[in-house]
Amino acid sequence: MTPEQLLREGLAVYGLPADAAAIEGLEEFSRRLLERNQVMNLTAITDPCDVAALHLLDCAYLLTAADFRGKSVVDVGTGAGFPGMPLRILEPNFDLTLLDSLGKRVDFLRETADAMGLRRVRCVHARAEEFARKHREQFDIATSRAVAQLNVLCELTLPLVKVGGRFAAMKSVSTDEEIRQAHSAIAQLGGQLSGVTDYTVPETDVVHRIVSIEKTQHTPKQFPRAFARIKKAPLV
Repeated sequence: MTPEQLLREGLAVYGLPADAAAIEGLEEFSRRLLERNQVMNLTAITDPCDVAALHLLDCAYLLTAADFRGKSVVDVGTGAGFPGMPLRILEPNFDLTLLDSLGKRVDFLRETADAMGLRRVRCVHARAEEFARKHREQFDIATSRAVAQLNVLCELTLPLVKVGGRFAAMKSVSTDEEIRQAHSAIAQLGGQLSGVTDYTVPETDVVHRIVSIEKTQHTPKQFPRAFARIKKAPLV
């Protein structure tokens, strides 16, 4: 099966539109990602079919878990642009901020978004905790596919989310204990666990998870702390 067929069939499984422009956009992003990956470390996944399934279709599932249309969205620790870039390619009607602490990755994303003509995309080179201090509660949705523990991710993301908004964390299915241990941190940061959804990436046996956290109260002003403090003493 070709990457195009994988994408078309996978999006159909999710019930998402699989028009030619969306497929072409996803394939172009994949090509640009793999080309730049030859000179800098963006992804360990290098087979085009694996990129289609394990990156693009994996991220696309988020569009079934939340309504992004008309929203302001921040992708925290976006790395090579996941999940933000596939979301933007598939759904153009929202404002997207791609946030990462590594300048070379942000440069790649900015160049790619410009070259592909993707609108309403802002690429920001900053540490999440520093960005959050200046952009408190400005976003409807925060996403993250980062590998940090959930209690750490919540301190970096929930201060960015408006009351009534949500944080969608992409996680593995072996995170039951991690989620349990994060309950207190979520509450301290003004959030409430609203759902855990497991899904199978189409055309694979890979099962991943979306942890949804609703922002129910304002985050206290002492959060987020400096990252050294977050890392040394995570909220419990």
